[in-house]
Amino acid sequence: MATKKAAKLVLDHKFDAETCRHYLNKQLVVLHCHHYASLYTQLAMDCSMLDAKQLLAECSEDTFLEVLTAYFREKNVTSLEDRIAIGEQYFASTGLGKLTVQCAGADSGEVRLDFSHVDQGWIRKWEKTDQPVNFIGLGYVSALFAAVFDLPARSFRARETESIVMGCDHSTLEVVRN
Repeated sequence: MATKKAAKLVLDHKFDAETCRHYLNKQLVVLHCHHYASLYTQLAMDCSMLDAKQLLAECSEDTFLEVLTAYFREKNVTSLEDRIAIGEQYFASTGLGKLTVQCAGADSGEVRLDFSHVDQGWIRKWEKTDQPVNFIGLGYVSALFAAVFDLPARSFRARETESIVMGCDHSTLEVVRN
């Protein structure tokens, strides 16, 4: 019986001692802890002047769309399966958690988070809450689907229907095409 190997993420980490900056695959990265991520998530939730939750998700989407599309282009990753596998691995390698794409189509999909860096930080600081907090994850998933299907930012919208921070054993993100 023939089997296909899943694509393997290759990370090239460089530290520029002169500027004190870290790079993964030539992309500038910022190292952070889950406490810091939960604090700026709380700031976004408290903001009443604009939809800061959406802004946080869109910043995440813009950033990760560039990261993923650059990786796919430079490593010539073209198949749907390989792009999804790389996207799942990248989410984990950047410390965001454990993401599994349950299904992915050109118009919709579903993603499961068995672990979420942001949710865990939130629970450690404030315990569980009655609303989802993983706006960074929503942006990442929207970016992943856009990158997988070679589409621009805002092509997909992710919505958290089950959430670890709300007491579920995993989070479920539904993805729809805009």
